[in-house]
Amino acid sequence: MVASRTATTSMDARGAPRDEVMHRTRGVGADGAVMKLVIVNISATGLMARCELVPDVGAVIGVELPILGRVPATVRWVLGGRIGCAFDAPIPLAEYYGMLSTLLRSV
Repeated sequence: MVASRTATTSMDARGAPRDEVMHRTRGVGADGAVMKLVIVNISATGLMARCELVPDVGAVIGVELPILGRVPATVRWVLGGRIGCAFDAPIPLAEYYGMLSTLLRSV
């Protein structure tokens, strides 16, 4: 698969635009357990990631994001090694686009 340096924006059922990325990072559970994550798409309100250690629905994890540091997110769904998370607070758009720019440069 060839990675692109530009994000592809898609709309999900909630209507929030999602930017497609491929970013390796980690999440930290409330118990301190560290899980490897690959963020597949992200928006100012949440993300979808692949992971090996799958948390339970409703779990709050801290997702390490460039520029922003550890951002709290609640796991909304789990399916086949993928998780969907909603950030506990939306990321302000100016901060989101700065973070997204860094994500895309790291591809």
